[in-house]
Amino acid sequence: MALTVSNPDREIVEAPADSFAQATDPAVWRAALAPYAKAHWGRGLLGIATSLLPYLGLSVLMYIMVNVSVVLVLALSIPAAGFLARTFIMFHDCTHGSLLPSRRANRWVGAVLGVFVLVPFRRWRHDHAVHHASSGDLQRRGVGDIPMLTVAEYQRRSWRGRLAYRMFRSPVVMFGLGPVFAMVIGPRIATRAQRPRLRHSVLGTDLALLVVVGTLCWLMGWQDFLLVWGPAALITGSTGIWLFYVQHQFEDACWQSSEEWTFLDAALRGSSYLKLPPPLEFLTGNIGLHHVHHLNARIPNYNLQRAHNQVALFGDVPVLTLRDGLRAVRLKLWDEQQGRLVTFAQSHENAPPEALARGRLM
Repeated sequence: MALTVSNPDREIVEAPADSFAQATDPAVWRAALAPYAKAHWGRGLLGIATSLLPYLGLSVLMYIMVNVSVVLVLALSIPAAGFLARTFIMFHDCTHGSLLPSRRANRWVGAVLGVFVLVPFRRWRHDHAVHHASSGDLQRRGVGDIPMLTVAEYQRRSWRGRLAYRMFRSPVVMFGLGPVFAMVIGPRIATRAQRPRLRHSVLGTDLALLVVVGTLCWLMGWQDFLLVWGPAALITGSTGIWLFYVQHQFEDACWQSSEEWTFLDAALRGSSYLKLPPPLEFLTGNIGLHHVHHLNARIPNYNLQRAHNQVALFGDVPVLTLRDGLRAVRLKLWDEQQGRLVTFAQSHENAPPEALARGRLM
């Protein structure tokens, strides 16, 4: 089976492969994706202009509307949240060095955008790189991903441990309190265990936020600042957590032991293609094409769709609709026997009799 690809001008060509094994060889798919992993100044700057500038414009408009109608301010926070989410995608691409052609420009732009999305650039870049290197590996969970237990791990927990996990995985906590910790609290913490550059990134971002937020509260008043900034930020945070969730935790996702894990499987089987309506694709910067992104993180958001359309390797990947993505939230545990994510109720079906007899399962 040859790996059919298309060049950037849509001319169909055959990659040098005469079997599926050859087609999925790293040298082959890297060559197939290389044309798309090229940043463009115009498209990168346009991405910033169509994300950060609308967010700032809507924020100013919301501040003007504060004394007119609080309801209108809250209504405007919805599109503002969309453009803030798009701003995060631009920041995300900068951490991969893919938004702009210059490494220095990606670092500086990423650091500035990090202040708007409350994330220290260098630390997030490090944690996210770990995520890319370990996504789908059951033995390397815990960095840059949403905590997930296997059925066996859940069953071995005490009732307090199972209750804590159930509370954490509940939508109210994950999408309600989760953004507060993920955006506001977690990124502010610097520890001695961190490398100096990562710790300095955290402290530098904290200092910048102290100056920016302090100045805005002084100029606007802290109540008006929270009204303008808070709702949009919380909506963005909740949306971001949901996106990150469905990108790797869906029913037919691929999670494997370290011995079985491969980078290709993690990208093509363990990362979803979330097909969203065009307006949502725009606001989320095509991040729904997560299988493409995980196979080559240097492909900028504005080239992801083209790569998916033109590289035949992406012809058979897990596809989720918006409805599928919403339904995936009910999945809580990885069932190693069935090789899929299951609900708490489904996890009882294969529970050991002794566990059921002792009433250990909740």
